[in-house]
Amino acid sequence: MNISQKFDLTGKTAIVTGSSKGIGLAIAKAFAQQGAKVVISSRKQEAVDEVAKEFENEGQIVAAIACHMGDSNQIQNLVEETVKKFGGIDVVVNNAATNPIFGNIQDADGGAFDKIMGVNVKGPWELATLAYPHLKENGGSVINISSIEGITPGQGLGLYSVSKSALITLSKVLAREWGHEGIRANTICPGLIKTKFSEALTSNEHILKHVLAKQALPQVAEPIDIAGLALFLASDASSFCTGQEFTADGGYTI
Repeated sequence: MNISQKFDLTGKTAIVTGSSKGIGLAIAKAFAQQGAKVVISSRKQEAVDEVAKEFENEGQIVAAIACHMGDSNQIQNLVEETVKKFGGIDVVVNNAATNPIFGNIQDADGGAFDKIMGVNVKGPWELATLAYPHLKENGGSVINISSIEGITPGQGLGLYSVSKSALITLSKVLAREWGHEGIRANTICPGLIKTKFSEALTSNEHILKHVLAKQALPQVAEPIDIAGLALFLASDASSFCTGQEFTADGGYTI
């Protein structure tokens, strides 16, 4: 088999959360370009409709299904509508995340804790487990988008770091428990990527200078730099990879 065929996603259905912009959008585009049927999902229906229209104009097969990852009913609807539309689920990318606070962990309150854990950990667990019966039909792939904050916590991102560390462990648990069903689960830990989500960091000259000084590659990455790694993990090219965290951080955590 030609190695390029290993990256072909033709016939596969992928749900990508938080895919109306940023890293999620780049991943959805990569999957669609490789032949996958892609479900574009984020909180607002208008946003996913707009993205889906762009994909359809390029001849790609997509569905636009709004879903707030902190709402269990919406997550269940996302799975049900995906199966209704495309007949199954082969790939789940848990990319949607939130971080409503910046500061020391002792200054956070229970509401912030519940919101961060709900969207960043509980939501991905719910989506993966609801998709499980479909993932095991053909040996699916779960890809959780964590962060280097889940490996090496930085100042001011305490609860976010805790949630992203939990997401890494969730991938390992899914890999261990579902491997016999042919399901793989892996984590991507991006470093500093130029997105709206990270704008508070990339627009702060002091923080940016500090981060780039610690990186082996002194540059800010683009969302497409994560998309290639996600494509690898979604495809048969990574058929022997599971339970691992793949770091794309310009060498920050060396």
